[in-house]
Amino acid sequence: MSASLPPFPKAEQPVDQPELLQLGVAEEEPCLRADAARNRARLLEAAARLVAEHGAAGVTMEAVAAAASVGKGTVFRRFGDRTGLLMALLDHSEKKFQGALLSGPAPLGPGAPPVERLRAFGRAALRRSADELDLQLAAENSPERRFSNAPRRFLRGHVTLLLRQALPDADCELLAQVLLGYLDPAAIHYLTRQCGMPVERLEAGWDDLVARVTRTESPC
Repeated sequence: MSASLPPFPKAEQPVDQPELLQLGVAEEEPCLRADAARNRARLLEAAARLVAEHGAAGVTMEAVAAAASVGKGTVFRRFGDRTGLLMALLDHSEKKFQGALLSGPAPLGPGAPPVERLRAFGRAALRRSADELDLQLAAENSPERRFSNAPRRFLRGHVTLLLRQALPDADCELLAQVLLGYLDPAAIHYLTRQCGMPVERLEAGWDDLVARVTRTESPC
């Protein structure tokens, strides 16, 4: 690809060492009081039970308040709205995933060739989405923020960094955006739930896509 294409705006450009970003708690106070922390954990535990029993559609502010035996206002004060609550539920998983990318064992973490890490990233992202699909879809941001939220920026920066290492002459920012489209939760929902494709087929497709993009032999 031509290196003369205009770059993304600076605010969107990934850094060489992506910062560990969080989903829904960036504006949380640094240290919650002990009672506030317990209340937050209690609300999230109640929300997680509702997801397990009824799916993400069963998670409403009213239902969480009733399950936790608190007033609805308490839930709104803690999480703002339903999206904030769902984002908080995903936060723990997101931090674990980001930590594995930054400092976990290879090939998902550092220490493996970039193409091998890219394959491992996609497979791990597919498995994670398959496990949390309803929750991820329910927590998805509004269309204007879909591609600019903190977790998406982090993942795009990670993929761009690996592509730069493997394909230094390519327009890696645009390639990263295309590759992440394959891992979009809505696409995974369509392929697995409506088309009946097993996750293993999507993993094999990811490996083939990475092989073609990076011009290496497919591992299949």
